[in-house]
Amino acid sequence: MMKKKKGIFSKLYIALIVIFFYIPLVPLVLFSFNESQSYTVFTGFSLRWYEKMLVDNQLMNAIMVTITIAILATVISTIIGTFGAIAISKLKRNRKEVVLAINNIPILNPDIVTAIGLLLVFVAFNIPRGYITMLLAHIGFCVPYVIITVYPKLNSLDPNLVEAALDLGATPTESLTKVLLPQLKPSILAAASIAFTMSFDDFAISLFTAGPKTQNISTYLYSTLKKQTLSVNAFSTIIIAIITVIVIVRYIKDSKKDLLEEGR
Repeated sequence: MMKKKKGIFSKLYIALIVIFFYIPLVPLVLFSFNESQSYTVFTGFSLRWYEKMLVDNQLMNAIMVTITIAILATVISTIIGTFGAIAISKLKRNRKEVVLAINNIPILNPDIVTAIGLLLVFVAFNIPRGYITMLLAHIGFCVPYVIITVYPKLNSLDPNLVEAALDLGATPTESLTKVLLPQLKPSILAAASIAFTMSFDDFAISLFTAGPKTQNISTYLYSTLKKQTLSVNAFSTIIIAIITVIVIVRYIKDSKKDLLEEGR
């Protein structure tokens, strides 16, 4: 009886947490289909704001900048961070601790401090701010997150693994691509996911390093605070739908995998 009560309480508690997190998204999704421009009164169902989103050049450019910057920053920072983590793992203990401490500074720093620092660097070297500077800034602040995600997995691997592959006749490239990287695959994917999320969601660093002619979604929203438009709700609804589908598909795949393993 006590176990049943605990089970019901646990499910109720989880349900309350889910409701607390997702209730604010309901009005956002609902009013993206609103016929009028009101944020408070639903006057009728319409796809008006989705159509407006597609013809709004400024919004679409901001979306393209956000997506391309996030993808490029993720790929480049994941490569740099992964090989950086491998290099750090080969250092002596004292040097390793110093490098890891330095790597953690951008993570512990408030975004605004990192943003101002990057801005001063670009100004000092007289680099015009725009798409490239935003991309470089995003790569710069994503790399530390990749390193701290990949390094623990490296630290848990057998240090003789690569040496054993070399002794068995593998070249250094083969030992890296066929032995080490496959072992790091889960952590590399996790690092890439974190890097993509950090880049896609960034505001402060983008605002300081992009310049007046380049906008991503976050800086676009900041510039349109005084303009009442539900096109942004439409875009946000699409993002929510994509994430929901990915989570559901992933859950179904993992459930099938678990069932197959149990069957064996």
